[in-house]
Amino acid sequence: MRIISICPSNTELLAFLGAEDLLVGIDDYSDWPSSITHLPRLGPDLSIRMDELEALKPDLVLASLSVPGMEKNVEELVKRKIPHLVLDPQTLEEIGHDLLTIGQACGIDAVPIQQEFLSVVADLKKRAAAVSSRPSLYWEWWPKPVFTPGRVNWLTQISELAGGRNVFEDVDSANIQTDWEDVRTRNPDYILLAWVGIMTSKVKPELVRKRPGWDEMKGFENIHVMEEELYCRPSPRLIEGAVKLGKLLHPEQYRDMELPRFIKAKQM
Repeated sequence: MRIISICPSNTELLAFLGAEDLLVGIDDYSDWPSSITHLPRLGPDLSIRMDELEALKPDLVLASLSVPGMEKNVEELVKRKIPHLVLDPQTLEEIGHDLLTIGQACGIDAVPIQQEFLSVVADLKKRAAAVSSRPSLYWEWWPKPVFTPGRVNWLTQISELAGGRNVFEDVDSANIQTDWEDVRTRNPDYILLAWVGIMTSKVKPELVRKRPGWDEMKGFENIHVMEEELYCRPSPRLIEGAVKLGKLLHPEQYRDMELPRFIKAKQM
């Protein structure tokens, strides 16, 4: 079977199923696991070169509406009658279901990985239930204009599983455009920078510290650069991000928690 993935999260879902060898092409941003880096690159996830994609004669293309703007690629896949799956997960449970969906499409038994994935989610829930306080977290997806996740997003769930809460959890949306003053008035305990598509080495906390009035916030002394690949992609790697966040917020509760076997196996 010949598969093309046109966004990183879908590439990672396929890898967790042990089926990355079925890939014949990927988008420019797919970078994990290392075994896929030799594959033909078909352009940024929002500007896939469809003629090149079609020339690879895929049996299935994996797309995802978790990437805003992906609709254009999907429309082109429909127009060209290229077989495809469109995913749109917003929760860890939906990511688990996507493992089953891709597995079924590829003839792979995805149930063992899905169950292991959900068992780790259950472990995180137990640990989170035992914390004595829940600090408020401001997640920054983009600095100017400011974009941040709302209630309908996996980062709100990740925040809860790590014993915290998304300071924008009251907004019934997956993606919110707001401004510096709105964030300042919410006064989060932590400021977490996960700029989409930007390497951690390129994220500049010093620019955030210059924002008017932000030095008055509780989170001014708790600004952290978070790996985009562990928090901004709806794949099982979010579990690794949740464990890391839990150890940051509540080290006594999460200190002994190790990464699950299915994640460790892919890191080797």
